[in-house]
Amino acid sequence: MHQIQPPITLPIDIDQLEDQVEELVTAYTNLQAENVSLRQNQKMLIEEKAALIKKTELARNRVEAMITRLKAMEHGL
Repeated sequence: MHQIQPPITLPIDIDQLEDQVEELVTAYTNLQAENVSLRQNQKMLIEEKAALIKKTELARNRVEAMITRLKAMEHGL
């Protein structure tokens, strides 16, 4: 006949498990803060890029207008 074997018990170190959970919580909290910071930086960089694109477009329009005026003056001579 088969004898029923008792369930296998694994040695569990509660203190070690608590330390690991605390490390995970700390890592999660740090990553959340880093994520918020990175998103803020990304938003700022996107806004800065938009402003630079606008300035570049204004400068391009001015240069094109100057070229047009210079060509008109050249043809007027």
